[in-house]
Amino acid sequence: MAFMAAAAARMDDQDEYAKLVRRMNPPRVVIDSEASDDATVIRVDSVNSHGTLLAVVQVIADLNLVIRKAYFSSDGNWFMDVFNVTDRDGNKVLDASTISYIQKTLEADDWYYPEARNTVGIVPSENYTSIELTGTDRPGLLSEVCAVLTAMGCAVQSAELWTHNTLVAAVVQVSDADTGGAIEDAARIADISARLGNLLRGQSDVRAGGGSGAGSLALHKERRLHQMMFDDRGVGVGVGGHAAGAPANSDGPPRTEVSVTPCAERGYTAVVVRCRDRPKLLFDTMCTITDMEYVVHHGTVSAEPGGGAYQEYYIRHVDGHAVRCDDERQRLVRCLEAAIERRTAEGLELEVRTGDRAGLLSDITRIFRENGLTIRRAEISSSGGEAVDTFYLSDPQGLPVEAKTIEAIRAQIGEATLRVKNNPFASGDGAARKDADVAGAGTTAFIFGNLFKFYRPFQSFSLIKLYS
Repeated sequence: MAFMAAAAARMDDQDEYAKLVRRMNPPRVVIDSEASDDATVIRVDSVNSHGTLLAVVQVIADLNLVIRKAYFSSDGNWFMDVFNVTDRDGNKVLDASTISYIQKTLEADDWYYPEARNTVGIVPSENYTSIELTGTDRPGLLSEVCAVLTAMGCAVQSAELWTHNTLVAAVVQVSDADTGGAIEDAARIADISARLGNLLRGQSDVRAGGGSGAGSLALHKERRLHQMMFDDRGVGVGVGGHAAGAPANSDGPPRTEVSVTPCAERGYTAVVVRCRDRPKLLFDTMCTITDMEYVVHHGTVSAEPGGGAYQEYYIRHVDGHAVRCDDERQRLVRCLEAAIERRTAEGLELEVRTGDRAGLLSDITRIFRENGLTIRRAEISSSGGEAVDTFYLSDPQGLPVEAKTIEAIRAQIGEATLRVKNNPFASGDGAARKDADVAGAGTTAFIFGNLFKFYRPFQSFSLIKLYS
């Protein structure tokens, strides 16, 4: 205990020293829309510390801006990052409010403090209680979880769920269905946890707290999902980088390739990543590099012809050492592959837009389950009385989702706008594509890639944390 207390005291001293250094050398941010013909250039100069690069990338990712090119370089305790960014339509970022937000956020001292860095995007919450779920998936699980929450008087305000191979992680933000505020009663929180624990066949770990109390912190959902899946012992990637059980697809989009090689003359380890380009790719990569306690000293990122992306980093561990052994190298490769691939989901991309009401998500997920569909990824949101939910669905055996199934779902959901944003299974089948269009499902560009085709039955799932 004395050793742990001493270690904690040293960390506090280091945090205070970092704050002092940063106050003496505040971040400098320059945003220039004239320096490049096709992008807005953001340059950030700041004191270098573990997690600083991720903090900058997160601001850009949260604004749904696309990083077309970037390079990073550090000299001692100082670093410079340069990003060429556009909006999702490929235009320069010219909106004054967006530029002002980037400038003020990246120049704010507290954005880079170590305690904020460890739980990125933390803000006090008085409006909802967060439930974190992680473990091994099974068909219909989200439907069962939503049914329990509805029965317990919880209204789902937002949620995000990722699956990767046999792993699943979800962050669900709920409020009291009657009051609309956070669930603060400790006994009720314990009851919700116990019921979910029984449903999920696993152990429950609860951090209870009032909606406005000291423990009421809301994590950045995507950052937290990366941490949750990284903390799970099974990374879920087979040898060679393919999802376990899935064959390589030489005709499809570029699969993820990661190489890790020594750079002995400089004392670095060189990491090169090639994969399909997509939004938030750099954010996903930096989450895992940071969680593995590596520091990027130099790097470059760029888009490649044909829809690919190239990332090159020169890294050291926070203790100053390069990657030391083959086991560490292989683990770094597996973790980076998983981080890049876990956000992607192959299947029917279905958007449901309708008036929000109690039990809506429970009803929608039940309809999917009754029609034999598996949820591979989900993004749930509710604002101003309207629910906008996006699901990535497939048949449990990886078979195409038929147009008649889509129409059956439309009829069962009722007064909702149901939009099929993409059906990748129909891309090579003219008849199937025609059926999808008949079902009222014009297709749009699918930005996440098609990396997984085979589904294996999932069994256990555990609730790891519930807090306000």
